[in-house]
Amino acid sequence: MKLATFIGGLIGLAMLVALAIHADLPAMMQTLGSAGANLLWLVPYRVSFYWLYAAGWLVLLRPNDPHNRVGTAYTVWVTALREAIDRLLPVASIGGSVVGIRLMRWRGLAASPVGASVIIEIILTLAVSYVFTAVGLIFLVELSASHEYRRLPFLFLLTLPVPLATLLLLRYGAVFARLQRLVGPLVGIAPSATGAESLDRELRTALGRRALLITAACLQLVALVSASFEIWFALRLFQHPVAIRTAVALESMTLAVRHVAFFVPAGIGVQEAGLVLFGHALGIDGELALAVSMTKRIREIIWGIPVLISWQWFEGRRLQQTGLRR
Repeated sequence: MKLATFIGGLIGLAMLVALAIHADLPAMMQTLGSAGANLLWLVPYRVSFYWLYAAGWLVLLRPNDPHNRVGTAYTVWVTALREAIDRLLPVASIGGSVVGIRLMRWRGLAASPVGASVIIEIILTLAVSYVFTAVGLIFLVELSASHEYRRLPFLFLLTLPVPLATLLLLRYGAVFARLQRLVGPLVGIAPSATGAESLDRELRTALGRRALLITAACLQLVALVSASFEIWFALRLFQHPVAIRTAVALESMTLAVRHVAFFVPAGIGVQEAGLVLFGHALGIDGELALAVSMTKRIREIIWGIPVLISWQWFEGRRLQQTGLRR
């Protein structure tokens, strides 16, 4: 994983350098500066995205948290932290989920239910992203003057068996128990360990709660659509207003590219390349697309750094309390 992250980082950095060489950076900075402080409205607006995702996660957690030990505010903070870790730290896009499980356990929840909720949330995110990408592809084909994108919906359909097969394996197969039997002897895990079997049971139980899954998926879809407003708002401030459909197409395509290149830390270069590529198809020049990407990066930093600092403060405080007990 470390090697893949390192290689992904080099690839992303190379893409970013190539874009910077071919772009008119002074024009991009002038475009960014033309918006002024109004761009900062996107920082508080991001709370809506975190709240929707946190609400969906809470829906999945509630059957195993009848006493409401995990509140909405805490879950919003953990959700923001998960994104900050995935977007700002040199890790693949699963690092935030691992930390999220750890932080939920601080509230007294068992590891298996929390782990199952995070795995299901990731699967739902992939499924919802497929729907969001499909909508974006339809808009892209409709709005683009180029015919080269008309083949993308067919290529997209060819990938559908992957999430479906994953969902069926988790629902009807003891995936983690089998992985434990296969990998356990190599890493020193006893064959009798029951953690993987417990996780499989929790997953099967959770996947049987269809109403909760649909509710969480709907909240995630609304969150993804709401994120398109960032692009719409930024381009409006850059004196290049676009239709909502254009913003949805750009957001969905960029998100799809980032998911495919999940091994690239922080999506560096990937997000920028996606916005430039699909922005060009929608009549948005490279400098504008890079200014939009920079807007997103600024928002990530303004949100991410304080959240990461607060996490480290809580970690240090917890270690201190553990040391005092000893």
